[in-house]
Amino acid sequence: MKLYYHPLSGHAHRARLFLSLLGIEAELIEVDLAARAHKAPDFLKLNPFGQVPVLDDGGAIIADSNAILVYLAKKHAARTWLPEDPAGAAAVQRWLSVAAGEIAYGPAAARLVTVFGAPFDADEVIARAHVILRHIETALDGRQWIAAGQPTVADVALYSYVANAPEGNVDRSAYSNVNAWLKRVEALPGFVAFQKTAIGIPEAA
Repeated sequence: MKLYYHPLSGHAHRARLFLSLLGIEAELIEVDLAARAHKAPDFLKLNPFGQVPVLDDGGAIIADSNAILVYLAKKHAARTWLPEDPAGAAAVQRWLSVAAGEIAYGPAAARLVTVFGAPFDADEVIARAHVILRHIETALDGRQWIAAGQPTVADVALYSYVANAPEGNVDRSAYSNVNAWLKRVEALPGFVAFQKTAIGIPEAA
């Protein structure tokens, strides 16, 4: 199994984290984003959208970080990571959609400004980040995990950009439920950290 990734991509970290949580060995192939290797013809054969991560499972090519989480959960994981019952499956899907939407346009975008120099309006994306962090804070009130009574792929999908939100100048200090949840994810067996940079504001305690 091969994972095409970049160490500073939160989308790629989702896939790498879940592989590690499942105890699955995979060859990590770093894609040089600065050199635009993700737009090279050979890579576009793997993912026509020109994005990391991409999983190559013996010739089965899975692109998109959330699709990779679902694939791995269906193929290798106990069903607790991706519930089969209608309500459980819907709860997980709701948060996968948040990871692809509000997280991408909030904390992920704010981090793109500082880490990669993306031309977004910093104040706007930071404000969006706080909107979704407030929603997650409320959703975690009285519960340990975001979608079920145990960790699911929803927690994995949300983790990376929330954990590294301070790199985008998003202050997490007001979100006690969120910060406690991050620590629970980080305590899971097989956890692998998302590489941090020196950019942004200090981490919340």
